[in-house]
Amino acid sequence: MTTPALLPLSGRRIPPLNLGPPSFPHHRATLRLSEKFILLLILSAFITLCFGAFFFLPDSSKHKRFDLGLEDVLIPHVDAGKGAKNPGVFLIHGPDEHRHREEEERLRNKIRADHEKALEEAKEKLKKSREEIRAEIQTEKNKVVQEMKTKEKKPLPAVPIPNLIGTHGGEPEDNDLREKREKIKEMMKHAWDNYRIYGWGHNELRPIARKGHSTNIFGSSQMGATIVDALDTLYIMGLHDEFRDGQKWIENNLDFSVNSEVSVFEVNIRFIGGLLAAYYLSGEEIFKIKAVQLAEKLLPAFNTPTGIPWAMVNLKSGVGRNWGWASAGSSILAEFGTLHMEFVHLSYLTGNPIYYKKVMHIRKLLQKMDRPNGLYPNYLNPRTGRWGQYHTSVGGLGDSFYEYLLKAWLMSDKTDHEARKMYDDAIEAIEKHLIRKSRGGLTFIGEWKNGHLEKKMGHLACFAGGMFVLGADGSRMDQAGHYLELGAEIARTCHESYDRTALKLGPESFKFDGAVEAVAVRQAEKYYILRPEVIETYWYLWRFTHDPRYREWGWEAALAIEKYCRVTGGFSGVKDVYSSTPTHDDVQQSFFLAETLKRMEFFCPRSTPACPAWENCHADGAGRTWEQP
Repeated sequence: MTTPALLPLSGRRIPPLNLGPPSFPHHRATLRLSEKFILLLILSAFITLCFGAFFFLPDSSKHKRFDLGLEDVLIPHVDAGKGAKNPGVFLIHGPDEHRHREEEERLRNKIRADHEKALEEAKEKLKKSREEIRAEIQTEKNKVVQEMKTKEKKPLPAVPIPNLIGTHGGEPEDNDLREKREKIKEMMKHAWDNYRIYGWGHNELRPIARKGHSTNIFGSSQMGATIVDALDTLYIMGLHDEFRDGQKWIENNLDFSVNSEVSVFEVNIRFIGGLLAAYYLSGEEIFKIKAVQLAEKLLPAFNTPTGIPWAMVNLKSGVGRNWGWASAGSSILAEFGTLHMEFVHLSYLTGNPIYYKKVMHIRKLLQKMDRPNGLYPNYLNPRTGRWGQYHTSVGGLGDSFYEYLLKAWLMSDKTDHEARKMYDDAIEAIEKHLIRKSRGGLTFIGEWKNGHLEKKMGHLACFAGGMFVLGADGSRMDQAGHYLELGAEIARTCHESYDRTALKLGPESFKFDGAVEAVAVRQAEKYYILRPEVIETYWYLWRFTHDPRYREWGWEAALAIEKYCRVTGGFSGVKDVYSSTPTHDDVQQSFFLAETLKRMEFFCPRSTPACPAWENCHADGAGRTWEQP
């Protein structure tokens, strides 16, 4: 590793000092500014005189107070002589007396000199006008700002770039696959071009209203989330002009020194993950620099009594907090548990171990904690280190924590045995308590709430089918066949949730109660927001088994999205997948470009896959495909 890089925080603006005229110019009841300034200097001199000695002596633990007939002073601790009758009594006379007297005199002279210097400075200030004082203050402000700007431009250490994944293959040999791949590429172009026209620089797009869109996870600032999130997809699809447009925007406009409160989790997977993936694919240094700048801004979120980060952090002030709706002020498992891959890569690229230490501390803490029934609850209080509500799910609030455990093991070339053990232990508990088979023979993953299983599965939980398949190799007791089968069963259930709707697109969540199976019951659960999880599981199953049904299912989903989600200004989610005439939600999510379309493209590989050494390539929480460091 290279020498750790010390990356400065962005400059903080100093509020302007108000030096206006006094409130009562004729009958003055207050002091003028210059008089206040003089009093402040005199007070400073007095404090220096009284307490200055504390700052010039050795460690206070080695000092003893003595009464020398003068004022009290602190002098170095002297050990009692050998054989002394009273070990607790300390000598001030004897062989060391002369040395201590000299040291005492030096300290007195130092304090006296500092006092006289402070008085001289006060006298000099008295001779200056208000304008001169104001000019000196402004000069100091400008000096501080210039120093911070200089530090910000300090280059990161050069790090050798790993073998790039890139897109070096040719065209698919099959004509049908070529046509399908071109169609997916055209969908990406449609989404990107409309964002470029109507939402450029905004976080997301409202394709019907044709204007920018954002949510509270990105704070109040326009940070171009879609641009950063989509970079690797553009590169993999060979859309290099569009990729360069995104790169230019990032170079000129992406600024993290804004007064904006953002989601640590979302900004990590979409921004840091997107920037690192773009760096690995293109080798462009700007992406690495921006990723590290943002990571520095996220570090204050870890300043909690336990080291478990806050869910939100202000990029300017560093102040963190948790979501108001989270159990008793808790942090969320899927959020603080989905930082590992990006932070390990940051330490690898910069040589700075702080990022690695932060995420490993989280892991060590979790290992020490008791888990009800071996399950990880979704809520953990960062102040007390105790679990919140006993709610466990493999869908929302929990999902990517388990994914990152498995991929940390894979990313380490299968040497991170600690991560693999945590993953295996968790999956065994999930199988025992959460996975069930419905009356109709569909395998689903329920949610554990306060000792009871809720027979509901979310769209987000559908990613687990792919995770089980990815983790089959290396499973305990050679259970690879079992986990391949389990992954296939989850894929079938999630396909049924799509197939039982009018649009052939899946709802946000679906129940398994009585006669109702793989169907959403509540209106609030019937929407589809361009999510990738089901398509992701299809892709893993196809990649590992080459069973053509999974590729067919993926293409069915692509056609449904094209038919029902495409609008003139891009792609939009729908509010009710059971209605044949759906209403659009008018949001083109950034992850649609970053994950959903990328997964579809992977179904139509070139003559060499987009990730040639598959066993060394792993996707993060936002679907990025990286090589191990």
